[in-house]
Amino acid sequence: MKAENKPRINLDQRTKLETVIPLEAPFVLFVDPSSLCNFRCTFCPTGDRKLIRETGRYQGVLDFNLFKKMIDDLAEFESPLKVLRLYKDGEPLLNKRLPDMIRYAKASGRVSYIDTTTNASLLTHAKSLALVDAGLDRINISVDGLSDSDFEKFTRTKVNFTEFVEKIRFFYENRKGCEVCIKMPGDFLSPDEKDFFFATFGDISDRISLENIAPCWPEFGVEERMGIEIKTGIYNNPINDIDVCPYVFYSMAVNSDGTVSVCFLDWSRKMQIGDVRNNSLKEIWRGEEMHNHQLAHLRGERKEHPVCGNCGQLSHCMPDNIDSHAAMLLNKLVTIQAQL
Repeated sequence: MKAENKPRINLDQRTKLETVIPLEAPFVLFVDPSSLCNFRCTFCPTGDRKLIRETGRYQGVLDFNLFKKMIDDLAEFESPLKVLRLYKDGEPLLNKRLPDMIRYAKASGRVSYIDTTTNASLLTHAKSLALVDAGLDRINISVDGLSDSDFEKFTRTKVNFTEFVEKIRFFYENRKGCEVCIKMPGDFLSPDEKDFFFATFGDISDRISLENIAPCWPEFGVEERMGIEIKTGIYNNPINDIDVCPYVFYSMAVNSDGTVSVCFLDWSRKMQIGDVRNNSLKEIWRGEEMHNHQLAHLRGERKEHPVCGNCGQLSHCMPDNIDSHAAMLLNKLVTIQAQL
């Protein structure tokens, strides 16, 4: 197997957040090219179209001119964005301008690294070449079945598995400098199926791993919906209790309609802190609403929040842990704010 058996999340050589908070600019900006998805996976809120309609969430693709405005906004920050993550709620490939977004961001000089996450079912040879030529640094591919019937059962969508593998093979063979990472839920796989997964994709990826399903989406009962009991973390790690969310200190997320959420898991749009149609990214990042979210977490108030209170991302998905530094960071943020 050519690929390295390693989780898609980079766990090595991470910046110690307690040494850099507060950040002048976010490390990571999530931007959702499309809030739509062609799959209807049980484990994902976007897959429940009735549920999404009930939230009133905008369903569509991000306007390219609005995206360009966001990239232009980045010039207000003192340094380039570390990571532009072109993924949030939907399937990015449903936005036909995705390669143009990558190319524009790369050409701006304001973005150091660009990645995306896709189910890859909509990849064509032309789309693959366009993404690579545009300068995509990494593509995370979610495999949701090992046969036609598996895909239909898990995603409620027809996918030709043989063609699916061929699409990924073509991308890998033409990837140039783009890293190909492949992951799949391993909860329901037999030992033979796990071997088949690695044998099928291990030579057409740079990094490959099996993950466990995690209850990361707030206010969305994955266990109940899938009829399972989750007993371990996403990488078989222990389930831990973390008080302070680290993500609100180094990332924020732009939804496909231009609204901005404090959290990339805000699928129901209950945690909006701004709108790039009306404000710059810098104004939102340094704004009062983001600041208040950060202070609340440092004060130990996360579990009182109606959305953040039962966050499975924090308990199951191995986030950075800054709990022991909360008091110091709270004092630091309050002092800085008082000086402004």
